[in-house]
Amino acid sequence: MDITPVLEERGLRYGRFADNSAIAQMLKDVMHKSPNWDKLPMDFKEALDMNASKISRMLCGDWEWLDNPRDIIGFWSLVINDRESSSSSEG
Repeated sequence: MDITPVLEERGLRYGRFADNSAIAQMLKDVMHKSPNWDKLPMDFKEALDMNASKISRMLCGDWEWLDNPRDIIGFWSLVINDRESSSSSEG
């Protein structure tokens, strides 16, 4: 299977993978060293990590591509929905 066309398309949309990786890892490193990181539940940590990846894509590639901010909103919607459904089932 030749994935070259897919990689070329993603490169045009998101920029170079090496650049994305560097920025995402720097953002994650800062977050992981923050005072509250170890206190956060797993879903918050994962949403934040995914946000870092989406932010790096906007910084390296087509920042006008709205799927990245939509995904960021989507991650937090999942966290909020899960928390709200958990709290309503406890009551």
